[in-house]
Amino acid sequence: MFLVSCILRPSGPLVLLTTLTFASLLASAPPARAADNAPPDDAEIAHIVVTANQVDIDAGELAKTKASAKDVKEFAQRMVIDHTAANQKATDLAKQLSLTPKDNATSRSLSQGGDANRAALSKLAGSDFDRAYVDHEVAYHQQVLDAIDQVLAPNARNPELKALIASVRPVIASHLQHAKLIQSRLAGGAPPPAAH
Repeated sequence: MFLVSCILRPSGPLVLLTTLTFASLLASAPPARAADNAPPDDAEIAHIVVTANQVDIDAGELAKTKASAKDVKEFAQRMVIDHTAANQKATDLAKQLSLTPKDNATSRSLSQGGDANRAALSKLAGSDFDRAYVDHEVAYHQQVLDAIDQVLAPNARNPELKALIASVRPVIASHLQHAKLIQSRLAGGAPPPAAH
C-alpha cells in the first residue's frame, strides 16, 4: 500500500521516503466490505477527507520548522492554512448533516502513511528536506486529485458533501501546480521567486 520513492542526493546515497499511494488505497475496499467490493459511503468519505487534510496539515507543520528555502516554508504555511480551512468546512458540514465520519481502512492507512512520511522527513535537513517534502507534496496532491475524481466525488451520495468535494478540487489542483513549480526550481529549473 505504500509507494517507496527514491530521492537521489548529490552526495551519492539514496534517501528512501515513504509516500502513501492514496489512489490505490481508495481503490481497495476496506476488509469488512471486500466481499461486495462496495465503494465508501458518505460517513467513510467524510472521514477520508478529514484524514487526508490532516496528513497534509501535519506535514506542513513539520516543513514550516525544517524547510530551508523561503518558498518551501511559504508553501508549507499555505498547506496548513488551506487544509485546516477545508477540514473546518468538512467538520461543519458533517455536523449540519448529522453525519458522523466513520473510521475505515483507508483513513487508517492514510494516517499511517502520513506518520511514516513525517518520520522519514524528520531525519532530513536543508535542501534534502526541501526536495523530499516538495516531491511528496507533488505526489500526494496528484493522488488526492485522482481520488477526488475517481472515488470520492462519484461515490458521495449527499449533494452537499459532493459539492464540498467539488469545491476543494480547484484548491488541490492549485497546490499541485504550486508544488510542481517549487519542485522545478529545487531541481535547478527556475530561479527562486522574487521577494515582495
